[in-house]
Amino acid sequence: VQLVESGGGLVQTGDSLRLSCSASGGTFSSYHMGWFRQAPGKEREFVAVVSLSGSTTVYAESVKGRFTASRDNDKNTGYLLMDSLKPEDTAVYYCGLAIFIGGTKTYTANNYDYWGQGTQVTVSS
Repeated sequence: VQLVESGGGLVQTGDSLRLSCSASGGTFSSYHMGWFRQAPGKEREFVAVVSLSGSTTVYAESVKGRFTASRDNDKNTGYLLMDSLKPEDTAVYYCGLAIFIGGTKTYTANNYDYWGQGTQVTVSS
C-alpha cells in the first residue's frame, strides 16, 4: 500500500489546517488509520487513530478537542483537521495503516505496517 500525505504548510497560532492521506495499491478499508508526528530531535509520537469504518477515533491528550481525524473509504483517503494550532504542534506529520490496534499497539509506531512520506506543519507564534 502506498500512502501520500498532503496539506501541510506554514500557519500562525490559532489557524487551521487539513491534512489528507491518499492510499493506493491495497484495500484501504482493511486497515485502521493512524496519524503520528515527529518534531526535530524527538521520537515519532501518536496523534490520532481512526477505526476501519471511521466510527471510532482515539486522540492524544495534547490534541484532544482541537484535532479531528476521519476517513472516506470510498475515496481511499483519510483526513486530519487541525484547529487552534499551537507552535508546539510544529512537526512532520505522517499517516500510517495498521491491521491490528488496541491497547499499546494503538500508540506504537512500530505496529503500523505502511507509512507515507510525511508533510511538514509549521506553526509560528
